Amino acid sequence: EVQLQACGGGLVQPGGSLKLSCAASGFTFSKAAMGWVRQAPGKGPLRVSSIGYGGATVYAGSVEGRFTISRDNAKNTLYLQMNNLKPEDTAVYYCAKWDGRDWLKGQGTQVTVSS
Repeated sequence: EVQLQACGGGLVQPGGSLKLSCAASGFTFSKAAMGWVRQAPGKGPLRVSSIGYGGATVYAGSVEGRFTISRDNAKNTLYLQMNNLKPEDTAVYYCAKWDGRDWLKGQGTQVTVSS
């Protein structure tokens, strides 16, 4: 059974930073394309960033230059370093695995950017 457990969210002021982590299990993590998907209230899901099994990364335009995705295959863990956070980054962030057709999401973690 695929399990994706995200943590590290919280309340941060604009301009602040957070680092999300995702513990993955139930599949061969090192061979999986992984990503972070966020959903804000009243909005559709947005793929924030993804990383291939070879390490190639993709970012949504709205987070390019501020967020960094990374992975530690030895620990089966995915990360998202978020810097210079903005109120519009407020959302539930989900760790996700690409299953060939769609992103399979696990439990999310709430990120709130507010002064």
